[in-house]
Amino acid sequence: MTTIHLHQTTTATPGQFVAALTDFGPGRSEVFSRSADGYLKVHDRGTDQADVTEGSGGIWERMHYDWSDVNHVVVTTTDSNTWGGRSGFTYTLSPQPDGTTDVDLVEVRDGKTVKGRALGFLIGFIGNRVLGKELAHAIKAIEARNDDGGGERDLLPA
Repeated sequence: MTTIHLHQTTTATPGQFVAALTDFGPGRSEVFSRSADGYLKVHDRGTDQADVTEGSGGIWERMHYDWSDVNHVVVTTTDSNTWGGRSGFTYTLSPQPDGTTDVDLVEVRDGKTVKGRALGFLIGFIGNRVLGKELAHAIKAIEARNDDGGGERDLLPA
């Protein structure tokens, strides 16, 4: 099992970040590159949770998203062709006095197949760099979305 800890800062509010994280519409891969439209399927969605299958490059996973606490989003893998065990993501979003938001991401990868175990091992070595770039890309896309008038998508009042 591999655990990666990432930290970045964004000008987006926690509500804006979570609104983008839980936007399961077409074009999701423009923000989250490992969520290709061809894999995306929303099985169930409520006001603060969703059951979604997503993936890319031959790897898919069904995940339960829980954003009942907008500052602490838990994404748990419930089924996958690669990942099992305690796989998933936890986003902790901390608003700062200067108006920015600290984003702390913990990604856990527990391979359930030979491919998954090999990828988990590889992620242990290059994960911070590669996944850090993916998080930076997502944050930049979320900020651009909000700068382009997407602020109305904020889950929290301004």
